[in-house]
Amino acid sequence: MTREPRQQAPPEPGAPAAGGRDGLPAAEMRMDAVAVDAYPGSALGDRPSRGTGVRPRRPSLGGGIPAQGRELGAQGRQTVRRLLEAGLAEFDERGFQAVRVDDVVRRAKTSHGTFYLYFANKDDLFRTLLRDALRDMETITDEFPVVTSNDGGRAALRRWIHSFTDTYAAHATVIRILSQAEIVGEQVYGDGLRLLFRLSEAIAQGMTVASAGQSTEQPAKDLAQRAELTALACLMMLERINYLLSVDVRLPREEMVDRLSAIIYAAFHTP
Repeated sequence: MTREPRQQAPPEPGAPAAGGRDGLPAAEMRMDAVAVDAYPGSALGDRPSRGTGVRPRRPSLGGGIPAQGRELGAQGRQTVRRLLEAGLAEFDERGFQAVRVDDVVRRAKTSHGTFYLYFANKDDLFRTLLRDALRDMETITDEFPVVTSNDGGRAALRRWIHSFTDTYAAHATVIRILSQAEIVGEQVYGDGLRLLFRLSEAIAQGMTVASAGQSTEQPAKDLAQRAELTALACLMMLERINYLLSVDVRLPREEMVDRLSAIIYAAFHTP
């Protein structure tokens, strides 16, 4: 895998504005009047946490390696957001390997010096985007329901699959890149793989609990093994369908959610 070498931030032309925050030059400080949330973007948009109505701050808005250990003000988070959205758009259009820092700063309409205040290189920018994707997928994992053998269980499963589809769509570019181990490297790929198995375990546990009340002559060990393999197969199907939806394959989204719900529900409750 080819990685960009970590570069030192070149000196900025001109002196920072008086009273500047986050080490930004005067040109960047003129953006103060623009709110952080003015930049739309599915992967960077905050959604209210359940039951509170409060929008949690995205982990990515803390920036990458160079920004760690310092508190960013609103202007710093706004600049990070612009760089992340520019990077995300470039990754989506060109693919991870073809993107250069030059491309990101050009799209973000900022300078190399500003980029290196917040990110070490494009790999660091990608890992920062990945933090949002992993957090949202972990939330989905924790919310997997017990799929009881009634209409309530069926409805709960469909709602969860709909939420999974929404979350995948919000982070589709990052997830597609993450699936390419030779591009992102073993450590980053390993984070995604661990989350995948956590999700598979959550599905298997939901399956085991749901079938606990069903009469069966199979030993508990065999039931657990069957649940693990079935959960992994269901998850692979779920991921592939969402991958196809994310690359604009013309599939009817709501109908696919219905079909996936029916198939996975049947897998839970087949003797």
